[in-house]
Amino acid sequence: MTRQRLGVCYYPEHWPQSRWSVDAAMMKGIGLSFVRIGEFAWSRLEPNEGAYRFEWLSHAIEALDRAGLKVVLGTPTATPPKWLVDKMPEMAALDADGRPRKFGSRRHYCFSHEGYARECDRIIEHLARAFGGHPAVAAWQTDNEYGCHDTVLSYSPVALQAFRRWCEARYRSIETLNEAWGNVFWSMEYRSFDEIELPNLTVTEANPSHLMDFQRFSSDKVVAFNRRQAQIIRSHAPDATILHNFMGAFVDFDHYALSDDLDVAAWDSYPLGFLERSSHDDAFKLRYMRVGDPDFQAFHHDLYRACGRGRWQVMEQQPGPVNWAPWNPAPAKGAVRLWTFEAFAAGAETVSYFRWRQAPFAQEQMHEALLLPNAAPNDAYHDVARISKELSSLDARVETARAEVALVFDYESAWAWRIQPQGEDFFYFDLVMCFYRALRRAGLSVDIIPPIASEVAERRLILAPALFAPTRDFSEALAKSGATILLGPRTGSKTADFQIPADLPPGALRRIIDIRVRRAESLRPGARIRLSGQGAFVRWREFLALGESVTPEFTSEDGETALARSDNVLYLAGWPDEELLTNVLRRVFIIAGMSTLALPEDIRVRDNGAMRYIFNYGAASTDISALVGEETLLIGSCLLESCGVAVFRRRDCFHPAAQNTSQEATTK
Repeated sequence: MTRQRLGVCYYPEHWPQSRWSVDAAMMKGIGLSFVRIGEFAWSRLEPNEGAYRFEWLSHAIEALDRAGLKVVLGTPTATPPKWLVDKMPEMAALDADGRPRKFGSRRHYCFSHEGYARECDRIIEHLARAFGGHPAVAAWQTDNEYGCHDTVLSYSPVALQAFRRWCEARYRSIETLNEAWGNVFWSMEYRSFDEIELPNLTVTEANPSHLMDFQRFSSDKVVAFNRRQAQIIRSHAPDATILHNFMGAFVDFDHYALSDDLDVAAWDSYPLGFLERSSHDDAFKLRYMRVGDPDFQAFHHDLYRACGRGRWQVMEQQPGPVNWAPWNPAPAKGAVRLWTFEAFAAGAETVSYFRWRQAPFAQEQMHEALLLPNAAPNDAYHDVARISKELSSLDARVETARAEVALVFDYESAWAWRIQPQGEDFFYFDLVMCFYRALRRAGLSVDIIPPIASEVAERRLILAPALFAPTRDFSEALAKSGATILLGPRTGSKTADFQIPADLPPGALRRIIDIRVRRAESLRPGARIRLSGQGAFVRWREFLALGESVTPEFTSEDGETALARSDNVLYLAGWPDEELLTNVLRRVFIIAGMSTLALPEDIRVRDNGAMRYIFNYGAASTDISALVGEETLLIGSCLLESCGVAVFRRRDCFHPAAQNTSQEATTK
């Protein structure tokens, strides 16, 4: 089992060389093990074409190595230098309005530009030859935050040519493409692949099938760009770990596909920044302003654990106010520690803080770090020292097992409902989060899974809201799984070509529940379709026709089936409010024979093997005695303070004092 460790992001090129050994000693002194460097340093590594200057990087790695630290070395391809942009100005992406994404910040390149990709190959080849065998370089990070700042989609001339060839490879004949896209509509038929345009600057909305394929193509280009880097690194550092740092609530490319070329998935966790950018109302944001959404980070921990096939890290953990959100509050006392243990409870191998020392210059000078700009320790520096000691006392290791509950998250579904939301506030990510939040509030540990057959086995409960176009293989796996299954809304409502199924939604899933969706409506803010005593639908509602084997579990006040059931399969015909989703899941838990925990409102629980972690996201201390029972706490107390963490090793899987059966829960 992997031991859990701490790390930090460091930029030696920002500071005098005389400082590097001092910093390394301080890092080691507070219990850090890993240091990420180099991901933005191309102009220092190659200040002029072909003039490599790796000596400074070698000295920095040696300084860290002497202190007993391991290095995560980043490839510098997120920040091509000015001389390279001047050499090939056409490497810049164009936005949807046809404007170039110019030099002056970062990520100023087009994934379709082969010339730029070859330049990346070259610098990575030299770096991998120089440092691939260095014993201190334990891992490599490819690029940095692919797609950040809306840079996945490019409408450049090279992207156009590449998209045409992608379409030709996918469809083989233009007649097949025309049929798949429905181009007979509005006389959009093409005579050859060379007539295809990019789906921007159209008079009104572009064809959704065209948009979907352009999104797929763009995602494939990101995956291919990353694969080139991984292959070069592996050829020179076959034993090193390769990872990439993903982002939160970001769906512009398929992270599952990209992760196939990685050893570990990582992500950058900024709870307060993400909260400020979220769609939550002001009351929610004020309530959790200094601790973050209690479920947002946990969701991404589970998502990127799935991407990494069990192996994942936090590469950037927020240590203080950030600089990029609409408002940037400071974390509550204890919040950094809570976020760190939340990640370890979900199976993180490493939590790494961004960054070591606050920059006094350029775009991120208002982004706090472990050290102040003058190199004095900041608040999070002391938090990390405490966390390190607690980890040592726990001897914490990655033990997370396959969860009984699986929630499907699908990148194509996110693209589909962004392309054709049908309601202004229909956001796939928000809908999936509703289900995830309700599962967390029931005290359940959850696996996020892609919609592939191999992920279905050994589950007791599988939830798949708004799954765009499930494959036949996935549908058959669900049918054979024996699990209780909750589908809807919008699940199976389109084919892979973005057309309504010939026999109506839910398409291939009719084999497991014999319903047809005959009508769908989106609901404006404030509109509610009520269910007697159960809650209401908001945002979205569907009208179902039921087959003989299907019965209504819940019915709306206007007489329509709201929750349909066929044996162990259920279909929810709308976007539930919190009350309705709670009641639906209570019913589902009974059918699945599952037990839940009775959690106080802001308390969350996570199991990592035999270790149970309890977190208090609330502003007040909370009594968790019923959750602890007779167990001995290793960290924390039964009166758990705000931002508090409690940990104990379970002797049994169940705790009678804290457990309620699902049947009991329905009577409360």
